[in-house]
Amino acid sequence: MPGSGAVTRNTLRQQIADALRDEVLAGRLPPGTEFTVKQIAEQYEVSATPVREALVDLSAQGLLDSVQHRGFRVHVYSVEDYRAMIEARTLVVDGIFRRLVERGTVPGHGERLVSVRRRADEARRAAQKGSLEVLIGYDLRFWRELSELVGNTYITEFLHRLRVQTWVFAVPHLQRAPQQMRSALWNGHSELVDAITLADADEVRRLVHAYNQHGLDWAAAL
Repeated sequence: MPGSGAVTRNTLRQQIADALRDEVLAGRLPPGTEFTVKQIAEQYEVSATPVREALVDLSAQGLLDSVQHRGFRVHVYSVEDYRAMIEARTLVVDGIFRRLVERGTVPGHGERLVSVRRRADEARRAAQKGSLEVLIGYDLRFWRELSELVGNTYITEFLHRLRVQTWVFAVPHLQRAPQQMRSALWNGHSELVDAITLADADEVRRLVHAYNQHGLDWAAAL
């Protein structure tokens, strides 16, 4: 079938990118780690082409740096980078929730909020237990599905990328202080869904502000 090879390669490219992103988010590829296309191709037992394409994709997302004649390096974010991410996220998220509360969401939002609530409950439980890797998975799905209620894919993708980047910064710091992890993790996901469901604009603003301030306060203590 014409084009089937390209489809297979693109699928493999995405699978490799997703797998490497998960490794970075889990802290198994810490910031500053260097590797080559050849090493990754051998690790996953695939050809170099989809690996190179996957690494270029992750570089475009800000997770990797291309190192001339040496391969790629997991990007190292500074505290200043993290604060800037939260500032950017704050400006966009505030507008998203204002629309969700004041103007409603896209059709079918009731059913989709049920799914968002499931993600919220799982994220809250993981945060309370200090289960970092579990939390990251549910947290990313929670915020992606919540932002999708606005019906703007550009906003959804932008926020998802920012959120991945903030986790890449946070994971190594959290893993170095496991005894303090539970207090460092925000767990207001379910409360936020409740406020959105009730169209309580003041409570939504309060929770979003608390969420962002929580991140800033944590970074200030590093």
